[in-house]
Amino acid sequence: MRSFTSLSSLRRPKGGKMLKQHFKVCFCFKRMFKLKAAEPPEEIKHIFNQYSENGIMNMDHLIKFVEEIQGEKHESKEHARAIFDSLKHLNIFQRRGLQIEAFFRYLLGNLNGPLSHANEVHHDMTAPLAHYFVFTGHNSYLTGNQFSSDSSTIPIIESLRTGVRVIELDLWPNSSGDGVEVRHGGTLTAPVELIDCLKAIKDHAFLKSEYPVIITFEDHINQRLQAKVAKMVTETFGELLFRPESQHTSEFPSPASLKRKILISTKPPEYTDSQIKSTKRNPLKLKELEEEEAENLEQDKRDDQDEIEEDDDIYGYRNLISIHAGKPKGAIQRWLSSHSHVRRLSLSEQELEDIIQKHGTEIVRFTQRNLLRVYPKGTRLDSSNYNPMIAWMHGAQMVAFNIQGRGKYLRIMEGMFKANGGCGYIKKPDILLNEDEVFNPNQGISIKKILKVMVYMGEGWHADFGRTHFDLYSPPDFFVKVGIAGVPADTIMKRTKAIEDQWIPVWNDEFTFHLTVPELALLRIETLEYDTTGKHDFGGQTCLPISELRSGIRAVPLYSRRGEMYQNARLLMRFDFFDASETSELALPSFRAWEWASPLH
Repeated sequence: MRSFTSLSSLRRPKGGKMLKQHFKVCFCFKRMFKLKAAEPPEEIKHIFNQYSENGIMNMDHLIKFVEEIQGEKHESKEHARAIFDSLKHLNIFQRRGLQIEAFFRYLLGNLNGPLSHANEVHHDMTAPLAHYFVFTGHNSYLTGNQFSSDSSTIPIIESLRTGVRVIELDLWPNSSGDGVEVRHGGTLTAPVELIDCLKAIKDHAFLKSEYPVIITFEDHINQRLQAKVAKMVTETFGELLFRPESQHTSEFPSPASLKRKILISTKPPEYTDSQIKSTKRNPLKLKELEEEEAENLEQDKRDDQDEIEEDDDIYGYRNLISIHAGKPKGAIQRWLSSHSHVRRLSLSEQELEDIIQKHGTEIVRFTQRNLLRVYPKGTRLDSSNYNPMIAWMHGAQMVAFNIQGRGKYLRIMEGMFKANGGCGYIKKPDILLNEDEVFNPNQGISIKKILKVMVYMGEGWHADFGRTHFDLYSPPDFFVKVGIAGVPADTIMKRTKAIEDQWIPVWNDEFTFHLTVPELALLRIETLEYDTTGKHDFGGQTCLPISELRSGIRAVPLYSRRGEMYQNARLLMRFDFFDASETSELALPSFRAWEWASPLH
C-alpha cells in the first residue's frame, strides 16, 4: 500500500520547495522521494542564453534560433510569429519576448513536432501507381487471430480511419450457397456479409485520405456468385467505382487521377462459359482449368483476342477488375519478364525471401511497372507480422499487414506511413525507380548520411498512467531505446542509461547513426521502465520516417502499443544530419559541447 501527494502537476511550487512522494513499503517502513520539477536541461539553458539577451528572447533572437538550430530557413519569420502567438495566453509570456520558461514550453509543445509536412501531402502524386508504397491490410475483416476470431466491419473501418488504402476481403459462398460472405476459409473464423463490408468501405473510404482505396478480392466463388458480386459492387459504389477503359493497360493510372475512387483487384476468371459447360461431365477437366496459371504467356495472347465470347455475367465481373492479379505457378522468370500489360503479383513473405536469393534485382525491375503484394505466411495464426523492410527494399508496393496485430513490425509500418501527410501513398525513392541501374539491396553500399540524436528528457507519464502502473514502491526508472529500421546495413538499436525514481527523467545521452539508404530508413524510439527481471514495462513508442525528420530540438509525442498517441507523454530530443561525403566522424560536433559537468559515460 502506498500513499502519495498529487501528481497532477510536477511544476516547482512557490517558495522553491520540491514536491515529495511517499511510499509505504510495509506497516513500519516508509520511503520518501523528492519529485523534480519539469525544467530545461543545462544544454537547453545554454542555447537559450546564446539566443537571448538579459534573459529575454525577442523576435529577432527567435528567428535566428529557428534558422540556425532548427534548420528552418524558409518562412522563419512566419514560424517565429506563430510561436509567439501560441504562447501569448500564458502567464509566463512577456511582450518584450520569451523568458526561459516560455521558450521551454514551446520546445515541448505541439507546434514543435518532429516531422516536416506533418499533415500535408507533398509527394508528386501524378506518377503511375507502381511508383508508390501503399498502406495495405491483410484479412482486413478479422478482429483478432487468423484461426478463430470473429469477422466484422469494425476492423475495416478502423483501418480506413488510420489511413490504410488497400482492404482485403476473402469471398466465399454462404452456407446455403446462394450468397457471398467474407471469412478466412478453412478456419473457425465467423463470417460477415459481403454487402456490409462494401457499405463500410463506401462510408469510410475517404475520411482520412482522398486518395484511392483498392479492394483486393481473394475469390473462392463460382460464376453465378461472381455475377451477384458484380451487381452488388456496382450498386453499392456507383460513381465511386473506377472502371478502366481497357482490361489491358501498359501503365497504371496515378493516385492523383484516382482521387475518391475505389478500385477492384483480383484474379480474372480463367475460363469461359462454354468451357464450363463442356466440363460438367468431366470434373477432372474443370480441376485442370482451375489449376491453370492465372497469367502466363499463352493466357496473355488469349486475353488480347476479342474472339472469346463470354457469358454476360462473367463479363460483368471481369469488367469490375481494374488491377489484374495472380500468383506465380511455374518458372518465376516468366512472371518477372516484360509483358505488354501491367499486373499485380502476390507472394507470401516466405516466397519472397526465397525468390530474392537469386532474383532480387529482377523483382526490383518488375515493381518499376507492376504491383507486388506480399502477405504474411499462413503459420502466423496469432496475426503477427513480418519485417516490411525486406519487401520495401525490393520495391514491393503492397506489403499486406495484420493491422489487428501488434509488435514492432506494425510500428514500423505505421511509422513509414506517417510520411506524405499520412495519406496512405508514399512515392518510392528514386533508387527503386532507376531503370538504367537497378537497385541491389544486397550489394555493398557506402554511407550517405550521418544522423546524430540527443535524448534530453521526457515528461507527461504521471498524467497518462496510473500512479502505481510502473512500480508499487517507487517512482519509475525510465530508459529509452533508439535506433534505425532500414536495410540490413543500417538496422541497429541503442539505449540510454536508466534514470532511477523519476517521473521526469533527464538523460542527456547522445547517439550517432550511419545511413547507407536514408530514403528507406525509419527512426525507432521506445521508452521502457527498467525492471531487474528483464521484463521492462512499456512506456510509449514512436517510429518516424527519416526522410521527413526535422533537424533541431523537437518534442516527440509517444504512442501506445495500439498506435494511439498519448495526450502528455513525450520526449525532448535533438536531431542533426550530416553529409557523409563531406564530414568525417571525428569532425562531427557534439550536442554536449557546452555541457559544464563531466561526461555521463
